[in-house]
Amino acid sequence: MIDLFALARPVLMRLPAETAHRLTLAAAEAGLTPRQRMTPDPRLGVDFLGHHLASPIGLAAGFDKNARVFDRLYDAGFSFVEVGGVTPRPQIGNPRPRLFRLPEDRAIINRMGFNNDGAEIIAERVRLRRRAGRLLGINLASNSDSRDPADDFVQLVARFASLADYLTIDISCPNTANGQMFLRTGPLQDLLGRINAWFAAHDQPRPALFAKTGPDVTQEETSDIVDCITQAGLDGMIVSNTTRDRPASLKGQAAGERGGLSGAPLFDSSTRMLAQIYAQAGDRLTLIGVGGIASGADAYAKLRAGATVLQIYTALVYQGPGLIGRIHKELAALLRRDGYATLAAARPPR
Repeated sequence: MIDLFALARPVLMRLPAETAHRLTLAAAEAGLTPRQRMTPDPRLGVDFLGHHLASPIGLAAGFDKNARVFDRLYDAGFSFVEVGGVTPRPQIGNPRPRLFRLPEDRAIINRMGFNNDGAEIIAERVRLRRRAGRLLGINLASNSDSRDPADDFVQLVARFASLADYLTIDISCPNTANGQMFLRTGPLQDLLGRINAWFAAHDQPRPALFAKTGPDVTQEETSDIVDCITQAGLDGMIVSNTTRDRPASLKGQAAGERGGLSGAPLFDSSTRMLAQIYAQAGDRLTLIGVGGIASGADAYAKLRAGATVLQIYTALVYQGPGLIGRIHKELAALLRRDGYATLAAARPPR
């Protein structure tokens, strides 16, 4: 099969990063992206939120913010997809340029600022395009100018509760004015209490609820966040978001740009955080591992740290959709090497 990404990559890399992303979305929307026919090794199968997935590899939030192409992305090889982040009202995000490649570091810096079409439009797209049996998550965020960010999340939960298998409460975005206010335990307890109160007051199906945390907190703060989330009865956490940290090893010309760093430099810190949370929460929380995954070995390390399923995004910019199949093959080989018949068997003891 011809690798269309290999042909398109030189052109895309010459374009500004956000322009290249918009063209990629337009191509997917027009049906110009190839369908990946793959049957992963059976040992990669995993049970997640009532679904049996052929593999643990999903697409992280941020690629399809506006739910324009999510229904086509399963055919690229993803077992599940997360759209968004979605805010109650449309939001233009931060001024451009706001997306920067660091190819030498296999990384990206973004300060997009939750640019999106708003909950009303996105909810209608999801309603029209969602197909039964395909696991979907929706990432939720508050408007940057909101006077009551917690109420924004309650509004979003009310609108999307019946439209997704899980909802992500994004409490760790480094690119908006109130994107990280809920990393403090007081505001977080208030937020989760309001969400639980809404479900208690409404006869509404409750999807799984996840909180997405970031690496720019101490181990003690992480422990407090996990306590809040488990006490509130959430189903899991996504670990982790991008980082404001700038490792001294960065070589890319854009390394000094403000925003959240993703990709390979995030791998070690996000994996350590994942292991810490799993050690504390065990099976009380289902963990989605994300941050710097670019190979089967990276995926294996996240699973061995306690993740049930995984998400990728930044590595796709550099390797294209063929990465999914390569991760499947490499991950299956590692499981065979170590004598594990299933992914679940490879997770650390509780």
